[in-house]
Amino acid sequence: MATSTVIRQDTPFTWEGMDKKGNRVTGKTLAVSENALRADLRRQGVVPTRIRKQAQRGGGKKIIAGDIAVFFRQLATMLAAGIPLVQAFEIVGAGHEKPKMQKLILDVKAQVEGGSSLHEALAKHPLHFDDLAVNLVEAGEHAGALENLLDKIATYKEKTEAVKKKIKKALFYPAAVLAVAVIVTCILLVFVIPQFEALFKGFGADLPAFTQMVVKLSVFVRTKGWLILMLVGAGFYTFFYFFKRSKQLRETVDRTLLKLPIVGPILVKAAIARYSRTLATTFSAGVPLVEALGSVAGACGNIVYEKTVLRMKDEVSTGQRLQRAMDNTGLFPNMVTQMIAVGEESGSLDAMASKVADFYELEVDAAVDSMSSLLEPLIMMILGVLVGGLVVAMYLPIFKLAAVV
Repeated sequence: MATSTVIRQDTPFTWEGMDKKGNRVTGKTLAVSENALRADLRRQGVVPTRIRKQAQRGGGKKIIAGDIAVFFRQLATMLAAGIPLVQAFEIVGAGHEKPKMQKLILDVKAQVEGGSSLHEALAKHPLHFDDLAVNLVEAGEHAGALENLLDKIATYKEKTEAVKKKIKKALFYPAAVLAVAVIVTCILLVFVIPQFEALFKGFGADLPAFTQMVVKLSVFVRTKGWLILMLVGAGFYTFFYFFKRSKQLRETVDRTLLKLPIVGPILVKAAIARYSRTLATTFSAGVPLVEALGSVAGACGNIVYEKTVLRMKDEVSTGQRLQRAMDNTGLFPNMVTQMIAVGEESGSLDAMASKVADFYELEVDAAVDSMSSLLEPLIMMILGVLVGGLVVAMYLPIFKLAAVV
């Protein structure tokens, strides 16, 4: 007869009560129900006077990679302090602000309480715990050093997220300024230019060619603007629709981005940093090199590097040295391959890969700062040309009229 496992859905409660000495005590606890919590408190010698469900904050917020990094950091800290795994889950879950993250943690806790190992419980949530994290946790459980591996996972995720945030922050500013420039230009074309157009009709003279061009553009935007918006919206939707479903398109986009003049070198350095950081983390955890490269491939963040690392994995599995396999790709600088070669020869591959990751993470920081410095004047120039060009076009007829007078 088949049996089904019932997963407890714990709810966070805040409570107040009196202990055996008559002192007032408060706390936050997870429990199935209010009655179950009252019974549990009485067993602990506490007479509850007030119990209420904890307010759920950030209800609509989704789980992000930063939340997972913090979760691993908290779990590693508590296990290192000697707190049992299930109790650590309860503490972390009860204290989290996001209900979705709280539910995820409690689901994993319930699986562990039901007899599953931690890596098996994490593997049931592939959207939030990738293969790399699951494999490292499994290695930590088998080696009896789970808290050390959780600490390595937390450090790895914190560093990779820091690199991604740095790049996103650098790209956000120019994107925001250009978006404002487009909006301002559209407002001028739709609302301001028509006022000048009505004024120019009374001049009784031909308008300058530049002004005529701007007026025609204004008319086109006012009459066909909706069509432009529909085409642009459909274009973006179509691109992202196929981008999510076509690996070939993603590879083409990734390959093109790597060749861009300013952004490309930053993406290359970021991919090498993630490759090196993941390789150092997995290899130091005792994962065999061939298996480690499988996890490294998916963590590079670029399909070009992912496919390259998978080819390297095949070469290494046939006895090829990692440094030689990296040389054959042509995607890794000589300094990187030489440091990997030193690591292989000295038996300290993880340490050398970690040094490479540290170096390239600093390189990404410096390159992003330089890109921001280069883009600021360029963006100001584009903004000045767009808005200033429209203003000049509208005042040219006035200047021409003044010269005639």
